[in-house]
Amino acid sequence: MRVVEISGYVATPLTGMTLAQLGADVIRVEPIGGAPDRTRLPRAASGTSLYWSGLNKGKRAVEVDLSREAGRRLVADLVVSGGARGGIVIMNVEGFPELRHERLRERRPDVIHVLLTGRRDGGAAVDYTVQAATGFPLLTGPEGDPRPVNSVVPAWDVAAGLYLATGLLAAERHRLLTGEGQQVRVALEDVALATAGNLGYLAEAQVNGTPRERCGNHVHGTFGRDFATSDGGRLMIVALTARHWRDLVATTGLTEAVAALARALGADFGEEAERHRHRGLLAELLAGWFGARTLAEAEAALRPTRVLWSAYRSFADLAAGDALRDDPLMAELVQPGVGRHWAPGSPVVMDGRQAPPAPAPPVGRHTGEVLRAELGLSAEELATLRDDGVIGPCDDGGEAE
Repeated sequence: MRVVEISGYVATPLTGMTLAQLGADVIRVEPIGGAPDRTRLPRAASGTSLYWSGLNKGKRAVEVDLSREAGRRLVADLVVSGGARGGIVIMNVEGFPELRHERLRERRPDVIHVLLTGRRDGGAAVDYTVQAATGFPLLTGPEGDPRPVNSVVPAWDVAAGLYLATGLLAAERHRLLTGEGQQVRVALEDVALATAGNLGYLAEAQVNGTPRERCGNHVHGTFGRDFATSDGGRLMIVALTARHWRDLVATTGLTEAVAALARALGADFGEEAERHRHRGLLAELLAGWFGARTLAEAEAALRPTRVLWSAYRSFADLAAGDALRDDPLMAELVQPGVGRHWAPGSPVVMDGRQAPPAPAPPVGRHTGEVLRAELGLSAEELATLRDDGVIGPCDDGGEAE
């Protein structure tokens, strides 16, 4: 399929990249000079945004003055063209009249218009404000600290991007079967609220009437926590099942001590809820075992078990040595403005194959190429559009000047 993307920041660019990595031809439309998120931190020494490059791999880039009616008409022409594979647009703005669903549908009844909004009513919101509005930061952070802690991972942007991709594919499937287009709308705040409901957070507050308290790095509802080793290392340990718990207790030599504690408390630690209820006492027993061993010793003891665990690693740790080189998700990528580095391809493996990473395009890299191939514009027409400032500087082969 061919998808026109008019978007910025995280959610909608992730939608386009996800589709591009699955084989779609994704054409990213940007204003003259590039979208505001092209310079977002972090950046390489050249000033190239590592953030932008990471979220826009494998797309084609078209540079159009969207503040002008002629530019918006040109993009609308691009959306409604493309035959059976075209007629699909992803957006996170509603302010362009020529690109609204109703106007595009008048020109192409089977158009698929995918729109991200901040709130259901169309109001503005971003991941951090959505976090604040939906309760999660009040459960994040150290026990006893009343201050909200926002996640550094833009989880709702990421989830919204994947919801948008799912909705787009469902709409395209519907069009394939019926010939009918439709608009797909996803509100960022709805994604967070739906997750709070799907995971039981909202029902817990309604049915039980007691607010959940923050518990630091303890895993709510089961036994899991971080533990420090004697040499300053730290591991995250999770025992979801009775088998995990038995392995953890046996490996740490605490079987008798844990059994004695269970008898004293009248508890059955074979039950997940009981392990969570008495997590503080159990964690104190385990903390002594981990604190008496180095990280390497603890890892060696845990490796043969079924316990779920991992040592904490920084991004610098991940980037060092062969950690990325040996990961089948990663491949070496040469990104203009960044240079050679290891970058992820698609996490989706299709029939044993996954798409490797492809460079993100410079501003306007494919303007001429796309407008010639998709709209049939001649070199003279492209030159006129360029001279009038409707499109960015490009030659008739599509290379940015």
